[in-house]
Amino acid sequence: MTALTVSVDIDAPVARTWEVVEPIEHHVDWMHDAVAIRFRTDQTRGVGTSFLCDTKVGPIKLTDEMEITEWEPERVMGVRHVGVVTGTGRFTLEPIDLGRRTRFTWTEDLRFPWWLGGPVGGLVGTKVVLRAVWRRNLRRLAQIVEAG
Repeated sequence: MTALTVSVDIDAPVARTWEVVEPIEHHVDWMHDAVAIRFRTDQTRGVGTSFLCDTKVGPIKLTDEMEITEWEPERVMGVRHVGVVTGTGRFTLEPIDLGRRTRFTWTEDLRFPWWLGGPVGGLVGTKVVLRAVWRRNLRRLAQIVEAG
């Protein structure tokens, strides 16, 4: 598995940041690699929610199958990837600067199939390509949250 963590400090309280992060269907608004999200369950919030995320990074397109495994409003959202790419992911929100700002951290621990380079491709792809994409995503998230 290949682990990656990126974070951003957002000039807004945790409650405002959660308002933007909580609706999974709107993740496409700030995740440049997420093309579309389709729920597999009637439930769209909380543990047990299952969805498909059409993902595109450069020439690579795939459908990421995910299930919410952790859900603590204004604190954490965790997922299990069960499709082509497997592993876990987690968003955490931490109040900073006496609660006036939020530290948003995104952690993924992923396993890539052989045709995406397996462990070596995953290491290079995650540490180089995905790190850049996810940092861009977090900059966009901060812009949306801070714009109110």
